[in-house]
Amino acid sequence: MDPEYSLQDVVRCHLCETQVPPLHCVICNLHLCKDCEGKHLSDKSKQHNVVPFKYRGSFPKCQKHSTKRCDHYCEQCNIPICELCVSSKEHQTHYVVDFFESLKNKTQFLKKDFQDFEKLIHPKYQEILSSISEQKADLRENSQKLTTAINKHGEDLHREIDTIIQKLKSYLDEIDSKHLAVLNKQEDEITRTISEITQTIADVKKLLDSNDVSGVSAYKSRSDEFRRLPPKLTVALPSFTPQINKKQLYQQFGSLSASSIKTEEHGYTMDSPPDRPLIDVRRIITQINTECGRLFSVSCVGEELWTCSFYDNKMRLYNQQGELMKSVQTESGNDPCDIAVTRGGDLVYTDYKDRTVNIVKNTQIQTQIQTVIRLRGWRPRGVCSTSSGDLLVVIVSDDNKHTKVVCYSGSTEKQSIQYDDKGRPLYSFVGYKYISENRNLDICLSDCDARAVVVVNQAGKLRFTYTGPPSTTKGLFIPYGITTDSQGQILTADCYNYCIHILDQDGQFLRYIDNCGLKNPWGLCVDTRDNLFVAEHITGTVKKIQYNM
Repeated sequence: MDPEYSLQDVVRCHLCETQVPPLHCVICNLHLCKDCEGKHLSDKSKQHNVVPFKYRGSFPKCQKHSTKRCDHYCEQCNIPICELCVSSKEHQTHYVVDFFESLKNKTQFLKKDFQDFEKLIHPKYQEILSSISEQKADLRENSQKLTTAINKHGEDLHREIDTIIQKLKSYLDEIDSKHLAVLNKQEDEITRTISEITQTIADVKKLLDSNDVSGVSAYKSRSDEFRRLPPKLTVALPSFTPQINKKQLYQQFGSLSASSIKTEEHGYTMDSPPDRPLIDVRRIITQINTECGRLFSVSCVGEELWTCSFYDNKMRLYNQQGELMKSVQTESGNDPCDIAVTRGGDLVYTDYKDRTVNIVKNTQIQTQIQTVIRLRGWRPRGVCSTSSGDLLVVIVSDDNKHTKVVCYSGSTEKQSIQYDDKGRPLYSFVGYKYISENRNLDICLSDCDARAVVVVNQAGKLRFTYTGPPSTTKGLFIPYGITTDSQGQILTADCYNYCIHILDQDGQFLRYIDNCGLKNPWGLCVDTRDNLFVAEHITGTVKKIQYNM
């Protein structure tokens, strides 16, 4: 049984006592079965608001009119309101919908969010956590292996050192033996000679002390013999000179290869969310009336929007209630040509006249504008920030004879895209051009002068050119703003036909958005929930449109 009805006393229809009624009239506070719904609504003496039973307590009291229940919802103010609020000046120009319909839509969104978190996001983070645990285990295992290898290598080196020591000792013993043999031989010879000299001295003394004439006459001197001294032996003693060159020792011992932790911003990939079908009736969620007309570019940053317009050197940041939060003037005082928002939330703008691409950095003290790209012989038009943090910039030559798309990492050019495989220009040379990177890393460019959307892959190879649907009753297709969503769909503004074209990522036309009262749609962007923001060129209005489930 539904928990809503799991009570001690079964809930019954207030008109016929039928058990478990599926409906409830919020205004009359009556439970109703299906059969009694028509009868109840036929009472025209008062208003009725019949909703599913589970939503019976969902209609709050109005904060401004305490006796009234909120049966409407202001999408612009993002609050429930009552019928008196609807007719007030405060909400007169706002987009107001039925509270129950808003609740159903938001419930659907919550369900999709819940599915994303449960089926995609949470498992992905669990997978990442598991990957970190595996890497930690690999780190420990590798460290143990290396420690064992280092110890073994150390033992091998110790054995080699012991061998060297033993060889040096043996060599020293050999040197000592050779030298001792020579010294011992001479020592023996000298000892024998001394003995002979001693005996000679004794004999001579004896002769001197005697009167032996014949002995004296027979004496033969050996003085000359003993005056010939033996060769002098000088032993050059060996020495030991220790030599420890630590650098060479480390090199000879071996070394550990460099180790680091590489941080890849997009190393993990999230599985694509389930396809969100396009809805048949696109609806305006809110309208933001800016203080200037001639809008041509809009870019989301969180729940706020940057806008820029012709003949205006200021870029303006609005919240979704239409309140101006900030305005930033270009560094040169020129009008910006296009704007985008980086992954870090910084504003980027191109300055056609000054030939620069600039980033607006918001610090705690002040807003700082930093020129990251300065061109020579070329001028920048459209710009977008990529998923990897690079910038894609459409640039045209000073003589208006060349157009190309350049990918920059900071101020460094990484890639240039200008020609197809046959050497023909991909893009026209004049006119407005806007650019967007798709989910599959395709580069999508709207070329109003060529009256086409040109899409190349990440390597710059032409994938397709879209010039409008196969058959149409609308006028000439002249695209301006372009954006892509989480489904890989491409949206481009058909300014003079007052509509938006939606294509799939392979260039197949899906449908128009042409039922939201658009007037000269120009700039486009989508938020993280795939809500579309359309900047109307003439009116200066930005419309937030829901176009898919």
